[in-house]
Amino acid sequence: MSTEFRPTAEQIPAQTLAYPASQSDMNPLPDSDLSNYSPAGKLQGKVALITGGDSGIGRAVAIAYAMEGADVAIVYNVHDDDANITKALVEEKGQHCLTIKADVRDSALCKQAVAQTVEKFGHLDILVNNAGYQKVQFEIEDISDEQFQRTMETNIFGYFYMLKAALPHLKAGDAIINTSSILGLIGKEFLVDYSASKGAINAFTKATAQNLAKRKIRVNAVAPGPVWTPGIPGTMTPEQVDNFDKDNAMERAGQPEELAPTYVYFASEDSSFVTGAILEVTGGQVSST
Repeated sequence: MSTEFRPTAEQIPAQTLAYPASQSDMNPLPDSDLSNYSPAGKLQGKVALITGGDSGIGRAVAIAYAMEGADVAIVYNVHDDDANITKALVEEKGQHCLTIKADVRDSALCKQAVAQTVEKFGHLDILVNNAGYQKVQFEIEDISDEQFQRTMETNIFGYFYMLKAALPHLKAGDAIINTSSILGLIGKEFLVDYSASKGAINAFTKATAQNLAKRKIRVNAVAPGPVWTPGIPGTMTPEQVDNFDKDNAMERAGQPEELAPTYVYFASEDSSFVTGAILEVTGGQVSST
């Protein structure tokens, strides 16, 4: 997709899709094909495992990693078609892609996903914790116990499970990248549980970075602002999706392709002296810290 077409807020119409939404049903389609990205061989010979890798940010990261020379395993929960599209796009870049259907809320399945990746590729160098869940509730009383538990289990328990499963296979110089959110720093009144889970990811990132520094394993997080991914029309009201999103200086939502280079940075030697960092990619929706 040309950078000239990255849609303004006014070009995103009201819509709602059944959760979990498929990327192919979105209007307009997200920019996640990395057609504007220039690789430099920064991940040659590496193997990356990406959760939530079938669509949105995860798909863009998988393609970027492939363009940089890495083989990729993606974990996804529902949409086989989206996962197969990601696999095909990675393979178009000349790399291998393993698709693993699993729910990151299950620690045993996380262990199996890592084991499958290592069995397929022989090693693991990069873990990207990206799978996430959100559901809009305008009043705190409307957040059910079940919703709160699902949000936390997906967004922070899953990150912990994947990290523990991956650690026996990671070595000095390897990297863990977590997907946080600007909402983990500033909150959002209709995403209370989601904001709390993303705040937990920020603390988790900093604490594990300190813990794993002695092993020379780096842990960092990307904190996106509003990004046009399936989670938006799949979890928000049509009114919220209409003209999404003007809450930043650029007055538009980001596209997955615009997030992917930050994940390359954290995975590569370019960030060899960076750990415990939270990199905000928000279009100017800044935190107060």
